[in-house]
Amino acid sequence: MLDLLITNARLPRSTSPTSLAIEAGRIVPLPAGREALDARERIDAAGKLLTPALVEPHIHLDAVLTVGQPRHNLSGSLFEGIAIWGERVKDLDADDVRRRVAQVLRWQVANGVLFVRSHVDVCDPRLTALRALLDVKREFADRITLQLVAFPQQGIQSFPNGEALMRQAVELGADVVGAIPHFELTREYGEQSVKFAVGLAQEFNRQVDIHCDETDDEHSRFLEVLAAETIRLNMQGRVTASHTTAMHSYNNAYAGRLIVNVRRAGLHMVTNPLDNAVLQGRFDHYPIRRGHTRIKELLAAGVNVCLGHDSVMDPWYPLGKADPLQAAFVLAHYGQMSGYEEIRTLIDMITVNGAKTLGLTDYGLEPGCRADLVLFDAPSEGDAVRLIAPRRLVIRAGTVVARTEPARQVVTWQGKEEPVDYMPARSG
Repeated sequence: MLDLLITNARLPRSTSPTSLAIEAGRIVPLPAGREALDARERIDAAGKLLTPALVEPHIHLDAVLTVGQPRHNLSGSLFEGIAIWGERVKDLDADDVRRRVAQVLRWQVANGVLFVRSHVDVCDPRLTALRALLDVKREFADRITLQLVAFPQQGIQSFPNGEALMRQAVELGADVVGAIPHFELTREYGEQSVKFAVGLAQEFNRQVDIHCDETDDEHSRFLEVLAAETIRLNMQGRVTASHTTAMHSYNNAYAGRLIVNVRRAGLHMVTNPLDNAVLQGRFDHYPIRRGHTRIKELLAAGVNVCLGHDSVMDPWYPLGKADPLQAAFVLAHYGQMSGYEEIRTLIDMITVNGAKTLGLTDYGLEPGCRADLVLFDAPSEGDAVRLIAPRRLVIRAGTVVARTEPARQVVTWQGKEEPVDYMPARSG
């Protein structure tokens, strides 16, 4: 007897319904006629879209839900946000971090996010946030998988004992080594920070995820340093560059050459459209640059690009509810990814592409993969993005861990009530 049988589901890039069988928390083959067999639980997907669990490759959990503390970001700028966080972090304690993070993790699970990479500020001699998040990681391990990045918000070379704090963070259990070279005091410091981070990761067999060139300054070119160092230390496939918004402002000759080397280095790229849509272009008058990385060119070159939420109600971004589909919706406009296949790619960017970035194994919809799944209240990728569709069911290792019952909407039309579902009426 099967543990769970899901019938009549639409899988990504498919138009015909299919069934998935689950035993012992994993997807198993379903031979012809197997649907007639018994299952302890049966779910009729009713033609809705079924995908692997969503992946959040870039968020700052230690800062979530701190908007307005100790003051609001009146300019809405990146640098005022960093200054405010520098004030807030002085009052950080473990209970405060655990309480806020636990609430947002529940939001993420409800949104279908079961794998998360969170950057954690380690410019703190006590490493308060990292210690608290290591506790949370263990506490929530059965519900959500966390990777923690040792992230030096104030820089490595520019912060007192920055290198020692980074090393201590990795020794405590940080999964990934970060850096922020464009925020260092000098370009030389920025280069040193990239080389230190990649070297530290190699020493401890960790992955790398660097906030890289998150600026409108076309002279910020640390991505080339990261690619070169990745190649030199043979770290291909284990290194991620996040943001890279300066790429929007590079001349085309330089950008083209850089993308070739990014591909050669096997870098993963993370774009964060929610934050960068409001943080970049702040020094422009008109026209105002999007200040966004070159997603289409990177994808065309065969580079793995995924999509992050970045912030949830913090000094940098006062909005959000930890839903990657919101970020995908924004990117459809902001990144001009409104073509038929491009909209399908948006779903890849919050699922399989993010899984590659995190180095997940046993992830997907193939037999043998762990049954971590999301059922959208929409029949296709396009409708899921268009509607920012609710997640009807979220399944972790074959067990339902979250469900949504969408509200029923009606209008009074010509004297009678009619339901509204925002789907085009079928002809005939």
